[in-house]
Amino acid sequence: MAEQSIDIGRLKNEQKQDWDAAAAGWQKWWPVLERASQPVSDRLVELAGIRSGARVLDVATGSGEPAITAARRVAPGGQVIAVDQSPGMLAIARERAAALGVSNIEFRESDGETLAINEADFDAVLCRWGLMFMPDINRALRGFHQRLVSGGHIAVAVWSTPDKVPMISIGAEMVRKLANLPPPAPGTLDPLRLADTSILSGELKGCGFRDIMMERMPVRFEFESPEDFTRMREDVASSFRTLLARQPPELRREILAAVTDAASKFIESDGKVRTTNETILFTAEK
Repeated sequence: MAEQSIDIGRLKNEQKQDWDAAAAGWQKWWPVLERASQPVSDRLVELAGIRSGARVLDVATGSGEPAITAARRVAPGGQVIAVDQSPGMLAIARERAAALGVSNIEFRESDGETLAINEADFDAVLCRWGLMFMPDINRALRGFHQRLVSGGHIAVAVWSTPDKVPMISIGAEMVRKLANLPPPAPGTLDPLRLADTSILSGELKGCGFRDIMMERMPVRFEFESPEDFTRMREDVASSFRTLLARQPPELRREILAAVTDAASKFIESDGKVRTTNETILFTAEK
């Protein structure tokens, strides 16, 4: 158990460093990425039944969503506490909230599994595309459950299978071949880890949640060109950034060219790259 604890600690430290390193990229690409992602935040807030005056906890808020969407919905009188393990991402979230004049959010640095917060009076807990990166999903969900009031709701979003999420899977196989990498090991903390809906459904039930519901939703990302898509991937995808950093210059160029070529298959008549991706939303009640 001690050895496992050390491994998990190292993993979380690496995650924090990776997200901090990618924070500038997320800030750069925020307008493009959030234009596609905003409907997901809107739907999560709706599914959680969030209303004016409510108290909301947003876990793994990243650069501030769905916390900002929820904060607007709970005003006046309501409050959002948004947590993330990356101080770099939280700095962007705070800057965005301030620029938008949203003042009823408190941003705190906290791991999503341990939740270093004392409050247990939330009407809703939200988590958009963060749960997949938490090693112990059961521990995370139990923490969410404990911090909800009776009758409170959880609403989370995860990604579907690789064939339904080209935004993430474009060029992945070719990149693995070029870099001579093995297929991801079972249990790898990648964005598509919870595509099997039975996993999260079972965990929610096991943690005491009831009235579990699931729905699928399309998310359509748009980029000016295949080259733009590749630049975005290089700027924001932590694992891709790490992979590139380990390669000699020539192989690095080959990998980037392979991703650009794969993205070109999604060019539409106006020259822009558009991908339709499936996200899976879960909601449940305490």
